[in-house]
Amino acid sequence: MSEREKPQVTVVGLGRMGVPIATAFLDAGYATTVWNRSAEKADALVARGAARATTAAEAVRAAPLVIAPLLDHDAVRQALEPATEALRGRTLVNVANTSAGQARDLAAWAAGHGADYLDGAMMALPRTVATPDGFFLYSGSERAFTAYRSELEVMAPAHYFGTDPGAAEIHDLALLGTGYAALTGFLHAAALLDSVGTAPQVFAPLAARWLYGMADFLPQLAAEAGARTYTEGVSTIDLNRAGVDSLVGLSRAHGIATDVHEPLKALLDRRSADGHGHDSFSSVFELLRATGHPVT
Repeated sequence: MSEREKPQVTVVGLGRMGVPIATAFLDAGYATTVWNRSAEKADALVARGAARATTAAEAVRAAPLVIAPLLDHDAVRQALEPATEALRGRTLVNVANTSAGQARDLAAWAAGHGADYLDGAMMALPRTVATPDGFFLYSGSERAFTAYRSELEVMAPAHYFGTDPGAAEIHDLALLGTGYAALTGFLHAAALLDSVGTAPQVFAPLAARWLYGMADFLPQLAAEAGARTYTEGVSTIDLNRAGVDSLVGLSRAHGIATDVHEPLKALLDRRSADGHGHDSFSSVFELLRATGHPVT
């Protein structure tokens, strides 16, 4: 934390993430005001030193930095509509579940009421708030991110993705997509192994170890995809195509759904048929990216 004076902070919404966020600011020595529709949810925080606001407008007036860890976009608007006059000169940090379009709309709404806006996507659980295990993504006002980065880092390590208010949500969904693919692959594997008598909890430690190794492979895939150069990869299309074919065949033989891996099989088959069987697995990127015209 820098030597500058700590600004006051307001947390609007004391749900599963709001409470640990407010707690993190209190623990870091910030004068923290809290507000929730159900006032009793603030009791424990007030006992620790938080100031309780009786209305959302009072909460917004109390601090230049307003954090909104509410349920979704609609909840943010409903909570803050009665407080629009108080928003002028404040910075609103929305960390509710929000789409990219909703983030842009909310940024315009905040600007119309004289407030700076940062959109935040929480890659964290309640227990990982204020720890290195969580991180938050931000986009919107660069001035606000620079001015309040120390405060944002109280909640979790902060990553900024530019002035488009929707950018944080797009990056959030990209990360979720990566995770969903891995988790669904694990559940498919667990179902396959369950059919031969290996319990999911027995398999999980091996899967975790394998995924750690796969994570170490990501920088190489990223470098190849970023450079559009695929001829030096050691894990080729045809090598992986054979593996996925075997996995799909084994799944069918054991009565396990193949929905998870059929799309990948189709991509590998297509890439091989196009004459790129000896290219790196990363060249599947050329079939997925927006241009629609694979680079050869």
